[in-house]
Amino acid sequence: MNGRSGRAGRVISWPILRREPTVTDVIALPVSVSDVCARVLMNIGACGPYAHFVARFEPPGAGGGPELLSAVPEDRLPPEFLPSVRAGLSEGLDGVAAAVLLTDGSFHAVDSSEYGYVIAGREAGRAALIGAGLLPAEEADALRWTTWPGKPRPKKRRAAGRR
Repeated sequence: MNGRSGRAGRVISWPILRREPTVTDVIALPVSVSDVCARVLMNIGACGPYAHFVARFEPPGAGGGPELLSAVPEDRLPPEFLPSVRAGLSEGLDGVAAAVLLTDGSFHAVDSSEYGYVIAGREAGRAALIGAGLLPAEEADALRWTTWPGKPRPKKRRAAGRR
């Protein structure tokens, strides 16, 4: 992805580090990870945070910095949630630079919140690191709200007392 955006797209760049990066600081996502789906649905007393988006993670462009591009129409994912997605992705990617394209999404007029989109972004970022081989596959067990092609299946646990 480059820094340009189409009619429906919005480009948001964000700094991962709180200081100027050096050559040793920049770690780039080595391979693309597509169709990462994050859907946070916490039903707490018939209401709770809701967030949903599908993203494609790619190695960063020539500038090497992180980039977020949304190709999702505003009626499906309002722009006020993009800073929360960005914050969650920054936390989830943990300093790894990536170009992220949001390809689908949805929201709920009552239950969607910044909190839900931060959780979704964090889990999507972790999923991209696992999919790219930068984190061990066992880390996938901790990602409750995220799926992606090739996600390792959790190991079945036996009930106590059964063999």
